[in-house]
Amino acid sequence: MVDGNTAHIDLAVEGLRCAGCMAKLERGINALDGVSKARVNLTSKRMAVEWSGNNQTPASIINAVTGLGFKAYPFDPGRLEAAADAEGRSLLRALAVAGFAAANIMLLSVSVWSGNVTDITPETRDLFHMISALIALPAVAYSGQTFFGSALAALRAKSLNMDVPISLGVLLAVGMSLFQTFNHAHHAYFDSAVMLLFFLLIGRYLDHTMRRRTRDFAANLSALRAETATKLLANGEAKALPVSAIDPGDLVLVKPGERLAVDGIVETGVSEIDQSLVTGETVFARAEPGTAVYAGTLNQGGVLHVRVTAAGGGTLLDDVNRLLEKAFAVKNRYVALADRAARVYAPVVHTLSALTFIGWLALGAGWETSLITAIAVLIITCPCALGLAVPAVQVVATGRLFKAGILLNGGDALERLAGVDTIIFDKTGTLTLPDAVIADEQVVDSATLALAARLAVSSSHPLANALAAAYPDARPVEGAREEAGKGVAATLDGAELKLGSAALCGVGDKQRDAAQKAAGFASLIWFAREGADAVPIRIGQALRHDAAETVHALQAKGYAIEILSGDRQDIVDGVAADLGIASARGGLSPADKIARIEALKEEGHRVLMLGDGLNDAPALAAADVSMSPVTAVHLSQAAADAVFLGERLAPVVTALTVSKRARAIMGQNLWLAVIYNMVAVPVAIAGLVTPLIAALAMSGSSILVTTNALRARFAGGKA
Repeated sequence: MVDGNTAHIDLAVEGLRCAGCMAKLERGINALDGVSKARVNLTSKRMAVEWSGNNQTPASIINAVTGLGFKAYPFDPGRLEAAADAEGRSLLRALAVAGFAAANIMLLSVSVWSGNVTDITPETRDLFHMISALIALPAVAYSGQTFFGSALAALRAKSLNMDVPISLGVLLAVGMSLFQTFNHAHHAYFDSAVMLLFFLLIGRYLDHTMRRRTRDFAANLSALRAETATKLLANGEAKALPVSAIDPGDLVLVKPGERLAVDGIVETGVSEIDQSLVTGETVFARAEPGTAVYAGTLNQGGVLHVRVTAAGGGTLLDDVNRLLEKAFAVKNRYVALADRAARVYAPVVHTLSALTFIGWLALGAGWETSLITAIAVLIITCPCALGLAVPAVQVVATGRLFKAGILLNGGDALERLAGVDTIIFDKTGTLTLPDAVIADEQVVDSATLALAARLAVSSSHPLANALAAAYPDARPVEGAREEAGKGVAATLDGAELKLGSAALCGVGDKQRDAAQKAAGFASLIWFAREGADAVPIRIGQALRHDAAETVHALQAKGYAIEILSGDRQDIVDGVAADLGIASARGGLSPADKIARIEALKEEGHRVLMLGDGLNDAPALAAADVSMSPVTAVHLSQAAADAVFLGERLAPVVTALTVSKRARAIMGQNLWLAVIYNMVAVPVAIAGLVTPLIAALAMSGSSILVTTNALRARFAGGKA
């Protein structure tokens, strides 16, 4: 149950072949009484269904899927993976059989073609046709199973899919060839039927491999999930338990070389954590008391005791998996267009073929010539290329983005990213790292900082928290007291210590202003020790390591860059100067940011907003498309259309590059499919192609759009 009134089930669906299958299944299930949402992921062969009321049950949903010509069962990754492996092996075997048969039949066909214009005897020609039939019939029966089974299931469900015209064309070509053979005709078309299957199987195997590789990205994440965790019991005993038995608040033991099974905070121990497969960061992260660690990361050093903050389905790893599933299920305008075209195409193909047969008969051609021409039309107009044109690109591009650490969180984010011409950055947490750090450890001596940190431990102020985080071993001063809005005071060894505002530490306005001016865009927290002058400690947010490089790369690509921030104008100007950004506005409220974005949109600009995904939610929603460099803690709360983990901004460049390449390839594929049909259909109707040429042309177009889609893998750098 999702919210008490709404039920949800995830189903694995077998028999999904194309965008048309996906659209048919979604339409059929969405039409059921009480169903509020049915969404199919063609890549993972997974369908999510939500319904309310008592009109539906999981069993009735599964029965409805079966009635539409597909096989469904509760989603089980292991079972689905086994089915995918079996399908891949089956396609490869079918491809090998079809290729062997096609090669041998073509040898015989070439002999017949050359003999027909020279001196072949009728007996020899009939023998070659009979041998071709003996090779073709078992090859078609075996290699065509994937198409015949799918077509039969569709017909049983009283619907059409792409495999129906394929199967009809193959069976008609074989049937016509047998008739021609037994009637000693000059031509037979066994080569057409087998070659058609051979090239279609190449395209289908390519599509299967491409989707399998994309599913493997998600499988790599699942492989990071540890099944057990070692819980430290109250009596000190360490007990290995399934992750499902671990609750937030438990204390777990993580040994060297062990993968973390939970999210949590390190309580004791020091180590280095390899989190490259989770956040994309290749440098090992230091783990010490107070450090947040995440499920799926690898403990490379010492023993850690971790206090659990999330386990089971609530870890960072689970959030990433959910976003990945959502990304693969998105549909943009191009996908919707291809879906609609593929849906109406099958009946159009059959109608054209029937009209061609009738037309040639009406013009006085014999039924054999009319049927051969109709078969050629049926084969050459199969909508495979159109059905693959866009989904293939989307699968490849989404997988490429995921490899770069970018997760889509919006239905048409890929398309909207491609149209961007203006990029707006928030400063805090976007151009800068989200966590505040001491900005001048070289200016204030370490002994003073360590002493100040002992006071900072007793404060809840963010600046004090940054100071305390830099000294995790600092012990609080006994008797420390905090005054809201002022700071912390305590007595140590007879001397009074103060940490907080300039006023609390007895700093005059002139000294305060001079220190603030010298601090640039850092914030100040003052520390005073009885008998010594108060010293300002600068706390700031460091720029992301590649912020300048990323901004320059975006400017070189022609994007207009702006900063919109709520921070003081002088601080924002300092960051803009460091990064070479000409337009920077500070002191803005959320409403001010939205107003600026709306003004840009009214000028005709397409705006990408980059914010931290939390306090920038209104501005993110106002932009045409949005991205967030989020911390792992906040991944599930991200409000942006696309999110990425880690401390680098380079994924912004990658996302824009991949989206532009993907949009271009989608357009190319659609035009290739349209132009192919504009040329091929009239030629076939005119009787200018044989079924063999039709098979080669149709299969070639499908392979062309699939291989063209693979180019999206190389957008934005090495895949």
